[in-house]
Amino acid sequence: MGICNLTPDSFSDGGRYVELAAALRHCEAMVAAGADLIDVGGESTRPGAGRVPAEEERRRVIPLIRELAGRGLAVSVDTMRASVATDAIEAGACLVNDVSGGRADPAMFAVLAAARLPVVLMHWRGHGDRMDRRDVYTDVVNQVAAELAARVAKAIAAGVDKRSIILDPGLGFAKVGASNWPLLARLDELTALGFPLLVGASRKRFLAPVQGLEPALEKRGAAGRDDATAAVTALVARAGVWCVRVHAVAANAAAVRVAQAVRWAAGSHRADLNGRT
Repeated sequence: MGICNLTPDSFSDGGRYVELAAALRHCEAMVAAGADLIDVGGESTRPGAGRVPAEEERRRVIPLIRELAGRGLAVSVDTMRASVATDAIEAGACLVNDVSGGRADPAMFAVLAAARLPVVLMHWRGHGDRMDRRDVYTDVVNQVAAELAARVAKAIAAGVDKRSIILDPGLGFAKVGASNWPLLARLDELTALGFPLLVGASRKRFLAPVQGLEPALEKRGAAGRDDATAAVTALVARAGVWCVRVHAVAANAAAVRVAQAVRWAAGSHRADLNGRT
């Protein structure tokens, strides 16, 4: 999943793709580099970010979604608003990526139930202006799993098809630094919930301590974490996650292919051993 932020204030690429022509070029480049899906967002969810009016979010995302869908590309909308999701679906979005897991807008589940489209429900504890204060866990993996399971139950009760649900542990959301690593180390406990997983580690703050100290990386800011992101992608793809959401598509697509090759080799080796016995 390639990221296209149509925002002036996103933590990594804010302001780069606010013009439709620039956004289209970026999306086409990501598809050429190996993106299967383009995730279009019009509201920054970085730590400290304030909300934008629904009409502004709609103005940012709908023209691009319509253009991408008209070109036959698979596009998702990254929104917490039911009204924006509705318009995005009408414009051609094939997936709704709600980082609030349906908590920010009580009307979202009704929209998702009617649309019968895939939906990503992310673990979330509050908007960007207060989420860091909610990084309070006794066992982050158990609590994230339990809170995701609760969102799934509410979605299904509201009519959302269980088969359409994808879960996201919400790396970086109400998780500062060390709280993120156990989720990656214990992915099997999240897959045990029985749903496909999306992982969005791309360029996030918790990668900074492992990205390296080279001055060239420091000058690149968040983009200097692309190598660390690709390493995470290889690990989670090897673990069998459904999708990774990334900024730098080419390197991460290669990481996915490496993980797939290793998984294939491991399976082939087991089959060979079984055949011999």
